[in-house]
Amino acid sequence: MDSLTNHQVKTISQNKTWLFVPATRIDRIEKAFASGADAVIVDLEDAVAKQDKAEARDALKNYYDEQNSKQTYQPIWLRINKAGSEEFFKDIVLCQRMPNLAGVLLAKAERAEDIESIHQLTGLPVIALIESAIGLYQIDSMAKAVGLAAFSYGFLDLCNDLQVQVGTPAADIIANQIRYQLILTSKVHQLSPPIDTIYPDFKDESGLSNRVNLWSQMGMSGMLCIHPKQVAVVQQALQPTDETLLFAQRVVEEYERSGQAVFKIDGEMVDAPVI
Repeated sequence: MDSLTNHQVKTISQNKTWLFVPATRIDRIEKAFASGADAVIVDLEDAVAKQDKAEARDALKNYYDEQNSKQTYQPIWLRINKAGSEEFFKDIVLCQRMPNLAGVLLAKAERAEDIESIHQLTGLPVIALIESAIGLYQIDSMAKAVGLAAFSYGFLDLCNDLQVQVGTPAADIIANQIRYQLILTSKVHQLSPPIDTIYPDFKDESGLSNRVNLWSQMGMSGMLCIHPKQVAVVQQALQPTDETLLFAQRVVEEYERSGQAVFKIDGEMVDAPVI
């Protein structure tokens, strides 16, 4: 199977909001798209108890067939179970029966071979979810895997594995270090910029907006969302301020007027990287 094209990677990087839907609640898929989310992820992993996974797969396949027959299908992403597990192989078979999926999120990714196997068996782009110390340690190796489009991470799982206390200044330091590692590795290997982890308190709009400002300033491409209400908050937080737009306009106007590669606006030096 060939590597992903630059167009595929760029398209994925344009998704700012990635909204999870439990595979046990197929009825919520259309509502998820209606929320304005750029990408909808049907979760076959943590959101589904082991005894319910088979039924969830059947329900998803029925939904897929019905939507295709009505020509109303919108491509969805599928979060599948950890590679090597019994559920993983069943998830792969389901992906093969649903060729119009947008792609796959591999839970608890740790090995490049698993990413390449998924891509070879399904032809789909893969997003690797880093949720363990081993996975984090292996990101450079995984970044070279054929079929990998991007990284994301599950911070709560990582904290459990690293024995980091959630909600502390130490956890914030670790989170930013993880973001930095994923951003750097993604850039070096020409992947889509990484996708930030969930913000668990969907009622805390102010905290969510602050988080969006953080990851967007760091150079990440989007964010995992767990509730439709979060989609609009993320989108709003990503809108440039009036001050930012005005400054950008003045930069362009001065560049076109002067023809200079370096100039000042309000005492601030402006050169090629800013232009």
